[in-house]
Amino acid sequence: MIKKTLLSSLVGLSSLFLSQAAFADAAIELKAKLSEMTTFKASFDQKVTDEQGEVLQTGSGNLALAQPLKIHWQQQEPDSTMLVSDGHRAYYYDEFAEQVTIMASLNLIETTPFVLLTTNAKTQWEKYQVSKTKDNYKIIPKSTTDSQVESLELQFNTDKQLSKILVVDLSGQLTEFKFSDIKLNGTLNSDLFNFTIPAHVVIDDQTQSE
Repeated sequence: MIKKTLLSSLVGLSSLFLSQAAFADAAIELKAKLSEMTTFKASFDQKVTDEQGEVLQTGSGNLALAQPLKIHWQQQEPDSTMLVSDGHRAYYYDEFAEQVTIMASLNLIETTPFVLLTTNAKTQWEKYQVSKTKDNYKIIPKSTTDSQVESLELQFNTDKQLSKILVVDLSGQLTEFKFSDIKLNGTLNSDLFNFTIPAHVVIDDQTQSE
């Protein structure tokens, strides 16, 4: 399942009392910061912990992002999985299960605020509430959004690079993605965002019902 790999990848009490204007300002600021990031490429280490802080899983992989809605996510450990979006169609490939799930790229925003990193579309950002603490931004789905995550936090380092993402899913599990070998606004091979369906896999084409 996507939420166990990509998504499973905190709102403090003070944020509960922020005005709607403050939320709007944080969203505008984050949107402007991300708009300067036309491409993003990095390696990542992943750690999943439960509500008690016990480590459930660790992993690693690579990520490439480009606007609009282009994603290449490849997790190498503990299982080989891949999510590729060309901006129109998204393909999630579970090598162990030998299954490919096909979705409309725009529909990914309904599953995870992670996709906000690849779009400036007002209609998509309106589905989430953004607050700020120092150089960190917390994104929370609004009650009308059927999201698979409870919150997503973006952390930026002293060089103002996106260095860490924290995801809390609906079960309370925390997934931390720590980035390294970060490359911003470089030229990415367009083949990164193209996916060829392997032979002899089960295909779940969810675009057929749209």
